[in-house]
Amino acid sequence: MTITTLSRREFDKDVNKAQKAAQGGPVFITDQGRPVHVLLTIEEYQRITRHPINIVEWLAMPGVVDLEFDPPRLRGSLYQPADLSCLLVARKS
Repeated sequence: MTITTLSRREFDKDVNKAQKAAQGGPVFITDQGRPVHVLLTIEEYQRITRHPINIVEWLAMPGVVDLEFDPPRLRGSLYQPADLSCLLVARKS
């Protein structure tokens, strides 16, 4: 896969060039040196957007052995550790 970078001005001058470059990989379009857009073929876009995004969909996929899953960590005022002390009291009874 080849990554191509074009300035916005280059893109505006030669859209055809950008479309041809997208056949080989993503085309980053920059504005003042910063990437602001990415041009992809529709096939590449569909390929990367059809991937499952959560663990439930991953687990439902037959034949998947290796999963990379990094669950988000809860932080902030809404997060509180679970209070499991009630389980200890019930067990002693």
